[in-house]
Amino acid sequence: MTELSRLEIIYEKDNLKKIKESKILIAGLGGVGSYAAEAITRCFVNNIVLIDYDKYDITNLNRQLHSNLLTIGRYKVDIIKENIEKINKHANIIDLKKKLNKDNIPLLVSKDINFVIDAIDDFEAKVDLIEHCYKNDINIISCMGTGNKIKPEKLQYSDIYKTKVCPLARKIRKELRNRNIKKLDVVYSTEEVIKRQLTTTVGSSPFVPATAGLLLASYVINRIIE
Repeated sequence: MTELSRLEIIYEKDNLKKIKESKILIAGLGGVGSYAAEAITRCFVNNIVLIDYDKYDITNLNRQLHSNLLTIGRYKVDIIKENIEKINKHANIIDLKKKLNKDNIPLLVSKDINFVIDAIDDFEAKVDLIEHCYKNDINIISCMGTGNKIKPEKLQYSDIYKTKVCPLARKIRKELRNRNIKKLDVVYSTEEVIKRQLTTTVGSSPFVPATAGLLLASYVINRIIE
């Protein structure tokens, strides 16, 4: 028995070889991206690029994998890299403490990447990343809004132009039209946003971001073996 034994039962050896040899970039390692990174790691992908400029703080404890009282103040990239190395001894990890923007995306997101998982919150960076991947034929799946939502069962896959309800998807859809981007695979929720009159702060649950992250990872792995 090996660490791959249970995966071989469902994916078979040839497909596992494709998975292991693929190169996956995860942009954003918060509530969504941390769970995507965990699932990608446990599929024993050997080439992983991690991008996040942020550190853990106390508000992350309710939803972000690996956030705890000992990791507060440490870079998310560092913690998740350490975790990957504890699981996959063959992992080749590129860890980038960077805030993505229009200027550095072409430098950081190379054409040899098999799939990009977009789990970032910044609107401009998100759209610039999507545009770069679209124009360079780099596979990408993007996560839409998971904040102020409590029902993970409302999450689903879609093309961005078929989404409904999600305010972030609506905003991104409009911008992608302006940039003549014809398609984008996304994970999004049909749940109505929960609004509280006394605050503009975005709320979050442990369930929705985590489920979105696992859906992103599942989509990528299953696309790689198609």
